[in-house]
Amino acid sequence: MLQKEVVQRITAAPGGKNYGRLSVMLQAQCKVKKVLDVSSGAFSPPPKVDSAVICLTPYTEPVVDIPNPENFALLVKASFTQRRKTLRNNLKGILTEKEITETGVAPSVRAETLSLENFAALTRQMK
Repeated sequence: MLQKEVVQRITAAPGGKNYGRLSVMLQAQCKVKKVLDVSSGAFSPPPKVDSAVICLTPYTEPVVDIPNPENFALLVKASFTQRRKTLRNNLKGILTEKEITETGVAPSVRAETLSLENFAALTRQMK
């Protein structure tokens, strides 16, 4: 059981405002599913936040091909460092604009629009 807002971030899909580094890193390793909401009234004394129960099931086989988990983590972190910036700007020093384009991802997009496969493809481009 976690704070409801954290569960929303973990289970968020690409393109949403809640989608971020936490979403990508957990969804790359586990199948995530929100089980149920728990209102603050279920506790005594009631907290000021609502909670939710989440089920995290580790994948037996990788859902995407990530050859180097350390590079994947570095790339995801850099991609979301400044959310309003484009990949071109956030990934300077990690990937060139040409390398980003070669993966089929436009350098002008923001990280919040990328799928797990997009992040894996960018990771495979890293030297």
